[in-house]
Amino acid sequence: MRAAAALAAAVALVATATPAHAANGTIGQRETVCADDLYVRTAPNDGPWMGTLYRGQTFLVKGPKSGSYIYGFAYGHINANGWVADGWFC
Repeated sequence: MRAAAALAAAVALVATATPAHAANGTIGQRETVCADDLYVRTAPNDGPWMGTLYRGQTFLVKGPKSGSYIYGFAYGHINANGWVADGWFC
């Protein structure tokens, strides 16, 4: 009986846990960075690095998208247009 109760409690805990997850950016939206760090590049697809956005900082998604990268404006200490890997926004 104890094993069944412990199993039911574990299943309930897993079912109610809501893990944080990142999402793709939406063109026209100022998105919040969910990643610990997100490299801003001068070109898509691992172009030259120009700075780093950190969790909680924001990025205005302008588009277009190129592969897994998206173009926009990086706020904060960067304050410039650039490319970031898409899929790392809250």
